[in-house]
Amino acid sequence: MSAMLATWGIPIALMLLAGLVSGFAAGLFGIGGGFVVVPVLFIMLPLLGGSSESIAHVAIGTSLATIVITSLRSVQAHARRDAVDFDLLKAWAPWIVLGVGAGVLLAARVSGHALALIFGAGVGLMALHFLFPVLRDKRLRDDVPGGYVRAGIAGGLGAFSSLLGIGGGTIAIIVMTLCGRTIHRSIATASGVGFIIAVPGTLGFMAIGLPMHDLPFGSIGYVNVLAAVAIVSTSVFTAPLGAATAHKLPAGILSPIFGLYLLFVAAMMVRNGIA
Repeated sequence: MSAMLATWGIPIALMLLAGLVSGFAAGLFGIGGGFVVVPVLFIMLPLLGGSSESIAHVAIGTSLATIVITSLRSVQAHARRDAVDFDLLKAWAPWIVLGVGAGVLLAARVSGHALALIFGAGVGLMALHFLFPVLRDKRLRDDVPGGYVRAGIAGGLGAFSSLLGIGGGTIAIIVMTLCGRTIHRSIATASGVGFIIAVPGTLGFMAIGLPMHDLPFGSIGYVNVLAAVAIVSTSVFTAPLGAATAHKLPAGILSPIFGLYLLFVAAMMVRNGIA
């Protein structure tokens, strides 16, 4: 009994806790929760077996799977407050999906340690935007661009996010705030970006991982179904709470909190990549 508890009790407890935190973060910051889920999966997945080289890929693929539900729950909560720009999401969607495909193909050729380092470095750069007012409050234009610029932004967003196993909310928020959108509307709309990224991203990581062996127990390709179900089972309850909290906090408080959170995650993932 004690051996079974050690094998399954700790991973399940970590996954349920990760779901609670990632759901709240998804609603609060307009992200899919990957910044919470991926670091936890790096700790939890080795307890389910599999090779160390596969852990980063399974963590990212599983994170995308959880984002499908978490982002959907979050965008529903924001939409009830009429804060989501659905026209922008429709315009970005085709280019995001194309970018996701490119990101998944690239992930198949990158080592696990390299993925962890890319994740940490990318998140660290994103944190700077929210920590320093000179960057956070900067406005480049009054509206989000269209045409080829839109295709480049949305496609790059999809590729980078699928490579890291995140919902892309952070990058989307940066783009929208630079283009004159408020932090609250940017967060609400970014929660929908996560869903657009996560669906094709999950299917892609499943596909590229199917030929692989020595994966953690419960995996289909690079997606661990057991972890995904456990995380989603609690995140669906906390995502609306995070969304409600986001609309109560002033922008001047919300942005630096987000930046500090990203900086902590970046340091943790860089450490995993070097180890």
